[in-house]
Amino acid sequence: MRRIAIAAILLAAIAARADEIEVRDVALRRVDEGFALDADFAFELTPRLAEVVANGVPLYFRVDFELARRRWYWFDDTAASKRLHLRLSYHALSRQYRLSTGSLQQSFPTLEEALNVLKRVRNWLVVEREVRLADADYDAAVRMRLDTALLPKPFQLSALTGRDLQLESPWKRFIMRPTP
Repeated sequence: MRRIAIAAILLAAIAARADEIEVRDVALRRVDEGFALDADFAFELTPRLAEVVANGVPLYFRVDFELARRRWYWFDDTAASKRLHLRLSYHALSRQYRLSTGSLQQSFPTLEEALNVLKRVRNWLVVEREVRLADADYDAAVRMRLDTALLPKPFQLSALTGRDLQLESPWKRFIMRPTP
């Protein structure tokens, strides 16, 4: 009986994490234009989300980045705050999944291939060269989430009442010290 209870607890813990995105690897590096972010995320679409996108409803993902310097005498100094919007959609005529950000679009024959690219953010310029950073430690944070506010209204309502349309990562925090 005790083994069954432990197995039930483990299964409940796994099910609770099914709607969570994991931030696996984050690197902030200096480039000519400022600082660029590379991040890897790990997640699987819930069966409901996979069905929604396969039926032609686009999914909008948002990657948030914040960079702040702590100050003991006042509020933290926010040095940079950026958002990256990614749109995942399926087009029935071409039978292709599309991943787009801004005016850049990529097509993929399978959902799995599109998700592999969606899960890897590369060379995202998060801090421009014009931003002057002090020689101090900065708190950096990154996260990814499904932006349910951009879903059609019936799906927004369903996202409020159920977890099958929610997908989000907690903030991944790390310390950055700009080098001269």
